[in-house]
Amino acid sequence: MRTAVDNGIRGIAATCGGVLSCATCHVYVDTAQLVQLPAPAVRELETLEFTLAERKPNSRLSCQLTVDKKMEELIVYLPDTQI
Repeated sequence: MRTAVDNGIRGIAATCGGVLSCATCHVYVDTAQLVQLPAPAVRELETLEFTLAERKPNSRLSCQLTVDKKMEELIVYLPDTQI
């Protein structure tokens, strides 16, 4: 989320600034890459209940995704709307 916001990527509102309370950084992770990510924590799953766009099995909150060297090419898709 922070990388997207800092680089002007449109479509990630990040209204709460990454404190896991708004779900406006909702993304769909490329399904082939889901296995490379840690499972979402309970709080993330609870917050995902409030996404404006459809929640899917590959839905994640981008504020909870830490991109490291092995995830440099993480592919995410943005929902039609966040707010």
